[in-house]
Amino acid sequence: MKQSKAVLDYRVILRLDKSLGSEKSCYVAFCPTLGVVDDGDTPQEALDNLQGTITFHIECLQQEHKEIPVDRPNEELVTTTQVPFSFTSCTKFTV
Repeated sequence: MKQSKAVLDYRVILRLDKSLGSEKSCYVAFCPTLGVVDDGDTPQEALDNLQGTITFHIECLQQEHKEIPVDRPNEELVTTTQVPFSFTSCTKFTV
C-alpha cells in the first residue's frame, strides 16, 4: 500500500500549572481536538512532549482503522468571551 505524507495542524492550549504531587511549576499543553495532554518544565518542552503524544495518538487511531480528527483553522474561529458574574468573599477561583 502506497504511503503519503501530510502535515496536520492542531490547536493547542498552553498554561502554567503545578506538577501532580508537588508544588513545582510546569506547563501543560492540551489538544482539545484529540483530547490529549502533556506537560513540561518550559512551554517549548510541553509543546514538544505534546507533539509526541499527538503523533502516538494518531498512529494508534490509524492502526485501529479509526478516523483521525483534524482541526480546520480556516473554517473555525477560536476566541474568548467575558461573562458578568457576581461573587462573594467565599467564592473560590482556580488559577
